[in-house]
Amino acid sequence: MTVKRIMRKPSTLPPWGACRNDGRVTRRRWFTSRAALLAAPMLALLVFASAAAQPTAPTPAQREALAAYDAALARFKAVLRERRAQIEARQPLPRRPGQALYLARNDTMSTYKDLTDILPARIGRPNKFKIPPAYFDAANEPLIDEYLALFAIMQKPPKGAQNSDTPFKDVVDLARAIARAKGLDARHADVAGRISLGIFFAETNGQQNIGNARSDKYKGSFQTGTSEDERGRRKWQAIRGAIAAFDPALIARDAREEARVGKLDPRFNHWIAVRDGLMNAHADLFPRIPAIVKALPDPIDQMKFFELIQIVPSPTRSALASSHLSSYRVSEPRIMGYLRNNSMFAYGRADRARTSATFREIMDAMWLFNEKFERALARFNEVGGSR
Repeated sequence: MTVKRIMRKPSTLPPWGACRNDGRVTRRRWFTSRAALLAAPMLALLVFASAAAQPTAPTPAQREALAAYDAALARFKAVLRERRAQIEARQPLPRRPGQALYLARNDTMSTYKDLTDILPARIGRPNKFKIPPAYFDAANEPLIDEYLALFAIMQKPPKGAQNSDTPFKDVVDLARAIARAKGLDARHADVAGRISLGIFFAETNGQQNIGNARSDKYKGSFQTGTSEDERGRRKWQAIRGAIAAFDPALIARDAREEARVGKLDPRFNHWIAVRDGLMNAHADLFPRIPAIVKALPDPIDQMKFFELIQIVPSPTRSALASSHLSSYRVSEPRIMGYLRNNSMFAYGRADRARTSATFREIMDAMWLFNEKFERALARFNEVGGSR
């Protein structure tokens, strides 16, 4: 706000050296009047600043949004405390023990987004999880730390799970081999490896052989169901010979893992889980990687696209088959529901009210995946490029 300078006429009072005999009184009056004139604009500014500093009363909508957020935050804290107490007391956990935590976290972020939509002043500083500040109050970082710690306990690999000493390299090596067998050159086979490592991080945060605290169906390093694992195994057997022709060492490793797994659920052998997961959902699209790279030059977008193959395979394939991948629109309520269940368009009334979205909008809404994909990209650079 512009404060206008107060203009006044020059003083008509005599200067200090031009006083008559009553100069003492005159000088005092002159000084008092002069000080009042000088103080007037400063006083006006102080009054204005004081008025501006007074908080305005919240509107009914703002009070409602704040109450909803406070209630959601209290529920989130309560669920975290309850689950921690159950674990430490070694009490039986409910079926899918992570689902209540997940929903409480989502509700907290959703109501916070509603609050910041109506009261933008509540948007605070950035947070270490790289969640957009409009969706998450950085003061609640310890709650997410506890959330992740509880999931790590609840999704701990089962006894006997067969880990790999080189889990990230395994993902890249398998994806490269499958891509080469599908006809890709070395450069695009590297892209397949990078994308596949992104899927591993998206599904398990880079943890091998984990369970799933939110599902009775999906397990292991690529979070597959039993039917998906079996379908991937059949497809692997069909391509195995082609890979043996140019990478016998990889096939020898595969034979050792098959012998090792025995009667264990194969989804809890990291190598086999990755192999079957890639063959089940992603390998068929590896030949399209050159076209995907052309349409989506950003490596993070490429990872997002293949993760959508995992989440909503049919519309993702349809988008790729169209001539306008990014602008391909999804509007089926069932598909929008799957997206929301995987943290897209799930936070705030405006997003939840959406009835359709383009693939560009869907990928932009996958911001919770960004940090995972960035770590996957860093790991890929550590593993190295083409051999």
